[in-house]
Amino acid sequence: RSVTFYYDVVCPYAFMASRAIEAMAKRAGATISWRPVLLGGIYREASTIPKDASATDTMPVARKAIAAADLPLQMSRAGLSWAMPAGHPIRTLLAQRLLAATPDSSRPQLTHKLFAAYWQEGRDVADTSVLASIAGVPKASVDATVQSEAAKAQLAAWTSEAIAAGAFGVPSFVVDNSLYWGADRLFFVERALGRDAHPPRLHAGPGTRTPAPTVKFYYDFSSPYAYLASTQIERVVREAHPGATLVWTPILLGALFKAVGTPLVPIKAVSEARRQWGFQDIHMWAKYWNAPLQFTSHFPLRTVTPLRAAIACPEPKLIHALFRAAWEQDRNIGEEAVLREVLAEAGYDPAAVLAAAASDGVKATLKANTDQAVADGLCGVPSFQVDGQLLWGQDRLNVLADILCAPAGSKL
Repeated sequence: RSVTFYYDVVCPYAFMASRAIEAMAKRAGATISWRPVLLGGIYREASTIPKDASATDTMPVARKAIAAADLPLQMSRAGLSWAMPAGHPIRTLLAQRLLAATPDSSRPQLTHKLFAAYWQEGRDVADTSVLASIAGVPKASVDATVQSEAAKAQLAAWTSEAIAAGAFGVPSFVVDNSLYWGADRLFFVERALGRDAHPPRLHAGPGTRTPAPTVKFYYDFSSPYAYLASTQIERVVREAHPGATLVWTPILLGALFKAVGTPLVPIKAVSEARRQWGFQDIHMWAKYWNAPLQFTSHFPLRTVTPLRAAIACPEPKLIHALFRAAWEQDRNIGEEAVLREVLAEAGYDPAAVLAAAASDGVKATLKANTDQAVADGLCGVPSFQVDGQLLWGQDRLNVLADILCAPAGSKL
């Protein structure tokens, strides 16, 4: 078995992946094809990110803040020392050409040196004298190599190959013609290679610290990722800290998006490659969680009334019934007739629930929840807040579990 690893030294998440992929491949008995690519070239072909910009440059402020908090957290969890280089993003065209021209047997070692130079040592890898020092060869040799037609052609070929495989960023991995994106998806790569791998955990439960923590779970029925989180959140919290309190907090995702400057339907604002990956990713997670998923044919769902119903009758039983109707049964819960059916099937009096949902108090609560989500810094759902820390995405449930399990002062 083999995995193809597409990377650019400019990406911190590719740095993380470069430090983990060899151990993963060894566990799986797989080989690695190290393929340097030009991230800017991928952006130009497969996304809407401007030339010489990083992915975070185009993010709304709230999303950028989440990313800024997540990066050091993920670096710490990976056990990596790092520092954001002055002037990031630094042009890595010449460094990537040098890697492309390096023999396969030597490329991993030089890759590690260049990642360390960029992310740990703060060296200017755009300077060929620095590249020469890192590679241990004369500057004239590096200058000739990075300007050679062979190096240019190889880097361009691997960048085009990555784009053809569906890559829209790095790190990207291909196993058996299937694309995987992100350092936090390496466990999916390992599973594709035949290993029973899982998202990394640093602490074993259950946690015993007092006072017991409270987990605030922000959700909207319109999000398939919030649905996936809803299938796991009670188990995760219970196993990580049996004394923890889970607070289900419905919000209007569209109102949140409008407040923080995110497109109302984000999946329609990204490239086709990113959109296709999103659908693949949702289904991979659904399979991993053993959660039935039928992507709704009524997307985007109108969920104002279902959310108000969940406030009027704040029981997990009802919340799960509404999520299942939307994302397992492909029912349009935004239509009142369908909503009434779902409520009745779940054992509720539809007239009573909907009457309560129409009250001014319930309407005010939904607005207050959404306003609080904006104030708390949310950029989407599902989001989890515990101990003043905000996590975004059901792919951070492992981090949430570690926060709940960890003794005071422990690394998260």
